[in-house]
Amino acid sequence: MSSIQKVSAEDLAKLFHHYHEALAHDFHGHASQEAAFSWEQAPENECKLMIAAARLTLLELAATFEEERANRQYFAKPGEADWGC
Repeated sequence: MSSIQKVSAEDLAKLFHHYHEALAHDFHGHASQEAAFSWEQAPENECKLMIAAARLTLLELAATFEEERANRQYFAKPGEADWGC
């Protein structure tokens, strides 16, 4: 999950748009009007909206990951613990 920090919001939005377009026929029985154009043909304001949503998604996922990581309990592997004896 730490690789999520390497994903750009624009790349996530482009991939989301691609898969939305590819799956629209399966869910609606026909290509939706929104999915009738490629990312390059999409209106600029729609691209900006999807990039902003992707950015918020990545921030939330990263925050959730960091919170879970902070709450994990780590245990030493057998033979690696310092017992202070």
